[in-house]
Amino acid sequence: MRIMIMNKGRCELPLLAILRQQSWLSPTFPAGAYSYSHGLEYAIEAGHIHNRETLVDWLEADLCYGSGRNEAIFFHESWRFASEDNRARLIEVAKLATAFRSTSEFALESIQQGSAYLATLRRVWCDQILDWLSDMLQKLNLPPALAVVLGVRAATQGVPVCLALPAFLQSLIANLVNAGVRLLPLGQTDGQLALAELEEAVLTASRKAAHATLDDLGSAAFLVDLSSMAHETQYTRLFRS
Repeated sequence: MRIMIMNKGRCELPLLAILRQQSWLSPTFPAGAYSYSHGLEYAIEAGHIHNRETLVDWLEADLCYGSGRNEAIFFHESWRFASEDNRARLIEVAKLATAFRSTSEFALESIQQGSAYLATLRRVWCDQILDWLSDMLQKLNLPPALAVVLGVRAATQGVPVCLALPAFLQSLIANLVNAGVRLLPLGQTDGQLALAELEEAVLTASRKAAHATLDDLGSAAFLVDLSSMAHETQYTRLFRS
């Protein structure tokens, strides 16, 4: 018997899809997300972030106006074209997502996690479109982008984008909050408070991405990019970005 979760008739999700998405976005998934801070390490070193309030402000700005916004668009478009089996447009998104990185460390974050996700998903949860995408990227000598890989797999698993996209953004933000907890004098409760304060930003970014296209890509979070660039030469570092 197939058990479904329903949300006022708008989203239907098999329980198996819930279990799998939880596995894919879990901190225990072997993608190495814990080793990246997305420039937070330098921002804290420079004093831009010094408590929970400034951490929340920084992450909200990045999510709504910076790279988080672009990741949401890439995820949504990958989900859409995979659902339609529009492989020409899907490879277009994959190419752009690989190139659309403002710093070398941001590229490292996306590519290395994308590669880890692609390898593990193909081995544990077989998927024909992911197999095709992997072959095409190899032929084009392009690495996979994280948002594209997860967007495709959510679509082929049948996870509605109205659930898959917020969950994806929440996992990105949760990893960065965890980095902030390790770098700042913050406790675990403050970390959870920060996540609670960012919930509306996650939902807002998801809603806006649902009405966006690749033509809407862009970033205005310049200080996040500058922090990432400065982190490349930071003397003492815990994180890879």
